[in-house]
Amino acid sequence: MRDLSKASGMSLAGLYYYFESKERLLFLIQKHTFTTVVQRLKKRLAGVTDPEQRIRIFILNHLEYFLANPAAMKVLSHEAEALKNGFASEVAAIKREYYRICVGLMDELKRERRLEFSTRIAVLSLFGMMNWIYTWHNPRVDADAEQIAQEMGDIFLRGMMNSTRR
Repeated sequence: MRDLSKASGMSLAGLYYYFESKERLLFLIQKHTFTTVVQRLKKRLAGVTDPEQRIRIFILNHLEYFLANPAAMKVLSHEAEALKNGFASEVAAIKREYYRICVGLMDELKRERRLEFSTRIAVLSLFGMMNWIYTWHNPRVDADAEQIAQEMGDIFLRGMMNSTRR
């Protein structure tokens, strides 16, 4: 809270006036982030039926938000375990919804293309690719979200499309 007070120019007492605790502030950041990402994703997926395109939309949606909001990504990555009680369960519910959307997208791709791979491993691998972007992305030298999403999508989907058929 002291770091936030210093960075924002607001007194520590002023921060505690609006946020009774660090946990409450972390909760609000996480809830806002995940709610926004899920709502944007649902709007973008509406009317799109091609499973590959739907996964590409998922990737772009994720990367666009987190490249535009790297501070939120850092908070989500480094403070994920800080929430307790009702705060933790509310954020966990939104995160589960987001995960389940991705699982559904992978299962659609598997069905349509008659592929066999572990949906769980595929989904978690995709999140692994996307979630650490804040640690290496440099906007001065790296591509924008759209180009990175295209390339990540190509790498990921080529692997899925060439999965061993059992």
